[in-house]
Amino acid sequence: MAKLDHYRDAIQTVLLEYAKARTKTSPNFDLQLQPIFDLQRDHYQLVNVGWYHDKRIYSPLFHLDIQNEKIWLQLNTTEDDITVDLMRLGVPKEDIVLGFQAPYMRQFTEFAAG
Repeated sequence: MAKLDHYRDAIQTVLLEYAKARTKTSPNFDLQLQPIFDLQRDHYQLVNVGWYHDKRIYSPLFHLDIQNEKIWLQLNTTEDDITVDLMRLGVPKEDIVLGFQAPYMRQFTEFAAG
């Protein structure tokens, strides 16, 4: 249970850091990065919500899950490598799965296959 609690804390810490660092407001745009945490089912997202001029913005940046005691990175629409941040907080790469990669391709990454 300590391992899962550590992974939950690491994910939440990273997503909150991203949200705080990247939330922007100006006369031309009003965007918020909203962290969404489903603590009962271990689903975590960071979503960009707001307006850019007169255009509505709703765009997920990150989606992570915890399954079988591993962190699954389901989506990363940024150029940032969130796995580096997770590893900085003590998550071993063997417990990170790049869920956005096809199952047959995961064996060729430096991370867990599943």
